[in-house]
Amino acid sequence: MMVIVVNLVGLLFIALVLWWFLFSKSKAVMAEKETIDVVVENGVYTPSVIKAKQGQTLHLQFLRKDETPCAEIVVFEYFKISQQLPLHQVQEVVLELKESGEFEFTCQMGMYRGKLVVE
Repeated sequence: MMVIVVNLVGLLFIALVLWWFLFSKSKAVMAEKETIDVVVENGVYTPSVIKAKQGQTLHLQFLRKDETPCAEIVVFEYFKISQQLPLHQVQEVVLELKESGEFEFTCQMGMYRGKLVVE
């Protein structure tokens, strides 16, 4: 009987992990203004999807609350930006959105993930 309970709890845990990483979707934030606040906490960027207009200059204000080493740097590979994020301080990243497309931003190890959608 105990083996069945342990197996069921294990399957439930696996299902929750799969849902969290594969099926949970963050709501996109539309950049109606030039400045967007992004919080780095609990293994995620909030918001993790940002929509903006082509030709816009976007100021992302990152506030790192997560003490893990993975959260120390945000990388915008397409824009060739790698920015240090000091703990409990706002760090600005300025992006010139010259082209439309979808551009990922991640931590240096690729575990924290976000997306910039330029229309």
